[in-house]
Amino acid sequence: MNSCYRHPDRETGVSCQRCDRYICPDCATPGAVGYLCPEDAKDTIKIRKANFQKSITSLAPVTMVLIGINILVYFIQWLIPPLTDALVYFNVGVDSEYGSALRALTSGFAHDPSQIAHILFNMYSLFVLGTLLEPALGKLKFLLVYFTSMFGGVVAVILFTPFGYGVYGASGAIFGLMGSYLVMLRSIRADTRQMLLIVGINVFLSFLPGIAWTAHFGGLAVGAAMTALMVFLTNPKFQVLKWAGMSFIVAFLASFFY
Repeated sequence: MNSCYRHPDRETGVSCQRCDRYICPDCATPGAVGYLCPEDAKDTIKIRKANFQKSITSLAPVTMVLIGINILVYFIQWLIPPLTDALVYFNVGVDSEYGSALRALTSGFAHDPSQIAHILFNMYSLFVLGTLLEPALGKLKFLLVYFTSMFGGVVAVILFTPFGYGVYGASGAIFGLMGSYLVMLRSIRADTRQMLLIVGINVFLSFLPGIAWTAHFGGLAVGAAMTALMVFLTNPKFQVLKWAGMSFIVAFLASFFY
């Protein structure tokens, strides 16, 4: 882990997207992609064309891989319809293959082959949020937020939905990224009104018929909680508390599977 160039006592994984210097939440300003240091944020000089030649793939490779896996699984489901039933998680108890940890994982990459709008919306959201969060959090922490949010959505289904309820789709993880980005904005004291509106609209849509609203809420809560521990406990003296908090969340989610 690196230290902020302006506050050496603060640990951070965020770097300026123009100069690559590491910056803590207090020094970071949201840019078009990622975050800017105070000097580059105030710079009014146009960025040279060469600075735009860095591809999205190089900025957020993990996000691109996740999108690719989701799309690949979708097309395989479309070609082999029975596969969907083999991927979906059913709330029937962890002692059943239909309610296993493996199903909780595979269900997060499966979508309804008959509803292309579902995967298109999820992948667009993943692209937007991933290209913002992955450079800011770093690849490993981004993956940690993504997958804990995915499992957080499944655990919420276990706790708050009827026995036998099935769930699939990347929405739990996507809502986790929404919660994560909202926390990131709060950590740098940025305006969160637009993001709150987006989250609010998606929360409202979660209550439409046929949508697993509990999975959305579970993912949102876990994504926000994990990111809060990452970005608010950056001081070295809080490292034990930070890792203990994240370990507790992971252990809590894992306790529902065996």
